[in-house]
Amino acid sequence: MAYFSVLAVTPTSEDWIPDYIAPANKLVAKHGGKYLARTANHEQLEGKTQSSALRIVIEWPSRDAAVNFMNDPEYVPHLKARTAGSESFHFLIQGKDDLAS
Repeated sequence: MAYFSVLAVTPTSEDWIPDYIAPANKLVAKHGGKYLARTANHEQLEGKTQSSALRIVIEWPSRDAAVNFMNDPEYVPHLKARTAGSESFHFLIQGKDDLAS
């Protein structure tokens, strides 16, 4: 079953970004992930304002693939750099409809 990472990222420093993009791209692909969106072009249509510079959506083939990416020893230093240099929120969403009849 597919899972989706939905992230809101606002950099507080841009120092980490040049060293982050290429390795993250490689490691997402290594774990079967596919970027569906990485953009600063987004708008909030509902709810209390939660501004964010970037919105990112990644499709994963499974929960394990997403978790293995996050725990990959090659990714860990990049994750630490991103979280130290940004305000980030990451939600992992199972690709199913619990409310379907």
